Amino acid sequence: MNSLTLKRHLKESFKSLKRNGWMTAAAISAVAVTLLLVGVLLSILLNIDKVASDIENDVQVRVLINRGTTKKQQEQLHQKLADLSEVKSIRYSSKKQELKNVIGSYGKEFKLFSGDDNPLNDVYVVKTKRPEQTVKVAKKAEQMKFVYTAKYGGASAKKLFHVVDSIRTWGVGISLLLLFVAVFLISNTIRITILSRKNEIAIMRLVGATNGFIRWPFILEGAWTGMLGALVPIVIVDFGYVWLYRVLTASLASTGYQLLTPAAFLFQIDLLLIVIGIVIGALGSAISMRRFLKI
Repeated sequence: MNSLTLKRHLKESFKSLKRNGWMTAAAISAVAVTLLLVGVLLSILLNIDKVASDIENDVQVRVLINRGTTKKQQEQLHQKLADLSEVKSIRYSSKKQELKNVIGSYGKEFKLFSGDDNPLNDVYVVKTKRPEQTVKVAKKAEQMKFVYTAKYGGASAKKLFHVVDSIRTWGVGISLLLLFVAVFLISNTIRITILSRKNEIAIMRLVGATNGFIRWPFILEGAWTGMLGALVPIVIVDFGYVWLYRVLTASLASTGYQLLTPAAFLFQIDLLLIVIGIVIGALGSAISMRRFLKI
C-alpha cells in the first residue's frame, strides 16, 4: 500500500465516522462500556495478584530446632537446609528473640518466661525460591536430625496458594470474555453501517476496486472507533484508581502491603486499553466485511 492509497483510506475512514454520526456514537459507546469493565477488572485483578503475591512471599518455613542442640549441630542443620535446591535464604532466630516476638504480639505477661524458663525453641526461618515449594521444604526439613518440627501454615498456606491461582485463572477468563463481547458488539454495529452502504460498495466493485481497497477504510474506521471508545474508560479508570489508591494506602499501611503505584501502573493500563480498543475495533470491522458482505 503506497502513501497516496493510505492517505485516501484514512480520509475515507474519517468521512465515514462523521457521515454515520449516530452509528459511530453507538459503536464508540459499546467499546467504552466494555473497555471500562475490562479496565476496572484488570485494575482489581492486578492489585489482588500483587497483594496475594506479597502474602505468598511472606509464607515461610519455620524450622524449630530441638532444645539442647549444640552450636555445631545447629550449623550442620543449617548446611543441610542450605543444600536444598528449593531454599532461597535462611535466617536464624534464637529462642530469646522468639520470646520477644511473642511478647510484642500477645502482651507483656509472657515476660514471665524470660531467662531459663523460656519454653520456646531456636528457629531457622527458611524462605523458598517459589511460594509453592514451601510445603515440600517443610516436609524435607521435618526428616532432618535436630529438628523438633517444621511449620509453614499448613492448610491455610495451601488454601492461599489455591485461591491465588483461582483468581489469576478466572481473571484471565473473564477479561477474554469481555473482549469477545466487545468484538461482537463492534462487529454488529459496524455491520449495520456496511449494509447501509451496500450500493456504494457494489459500485466500487463494478468499477474494478479490489477487495483490499474496499475493506481498508472500514478496518481503519473500526480502529478509530475502538481508539475513541478507549478514551472515556481511560479517564474514569485513571481518576478512580488515583482516588482509591489514596484511600486504601492508609488502610494497608499497617499490614505492610500496598497497591501498585499509580504512575507506572496507569500508564500500562492506559496503553493496553488503547491497543485493545484499536485491535478489537479493526477486528470487528474485518469480521463484518468478511462474514456479512462476503467481499
